Amino acid sequence: MSKARSKNARWFRLVHLRMRILNRRMLRVFALCVIIAFLVSADLPESPALATAQADAPLGQLVRWLLDEHRQLRGIPFAEVIFDTTGKRVLPVNPGDETDQHVIKQISAACNETLKRFNRSDSAIQNVARINEISSHFEDSLRQLLNAMPGLYCDFPRTSEGRVQRSGYPDLRIADLASKRVFYLDPKLYLSGSRDSSFRAFYFEPKIDTNKVHDDAVHLIVGFEHEPREKNGSWRFTRWDLVDLAQFKVNLKAEFQGSNHDMYRPQAIVASSAK
Repeated sequence: MSKARSKNARWFRLVHLRMRILNRRMLRVFALCVIIAFLVSADLPESPALATAQADAPLGQLVRWLLDEHRQLRGIPFAEVIFDTTGKRVLPVNPGDETDQHVIKQISAACNETLKRFNRSDSAIQNVARINEISSHFEDSLRQLLNAMPGLYCDFPRTSEGRVQRSGYPDLRIADLASKRVFYLDPKLYLSGSRDSSFRAFYFEPKIDTNKVHDDAVHLIVGFEHEPREKNGSWRFTRWDLVDLAQFKVNLKAEFQGSNHDMYRPQAIVASSAK
């Protein structure tokens, strides 16, 4: 099989994994993209004009679909995104389940201790300038505390390739050793007064190789609220909330991306500063 055919087969597989979160119109557009791209890249004789027409048609339809974001790309159940990407179910927290309540109680204790730990004046995070650089400290603290609790095992989830990857959802995987139940936990930090903000605070990028969800599991976010640092010259965290993502709905933000390597090609540069 040629490289082009292999690439198109992989593309079709990605589309197929996500079929259930797309409506019929979206599926028609993606199917058309796959079919035409396959024909373009296949080892078949064709004229340059035909190849250009085949390549342009799906791109134009894709762009028009992306522009229709208000009707197509909002309010997608996160549980369906996870299932269609990974084949794993998002389980809701059951208030009447003994295991669920036991694990939540232990997570709550770890959150209380983490809040207390990082509010101390001698905490390592007090020397960190940017809030974005503090998140990993919360992940490390929760992992350490949860691992110290009897009956739990907490670690960084591994990708499909078996590697530990700190970036990307979820951050922590908690296993209840007695029941073999799994809970995914993702810590978030947010500024006080911003709970109702519409700015993006969560993202999930569906990929096969770097997927870190390998279990039917409860999915949880723990949000830690902090005051603005300029108030007292130190970081102060005021509260935390544990959120069940079983009914969480997400929006898809589509964007076209390019790297510095893509932009600064020698043949594309038309002027430069004097050396």
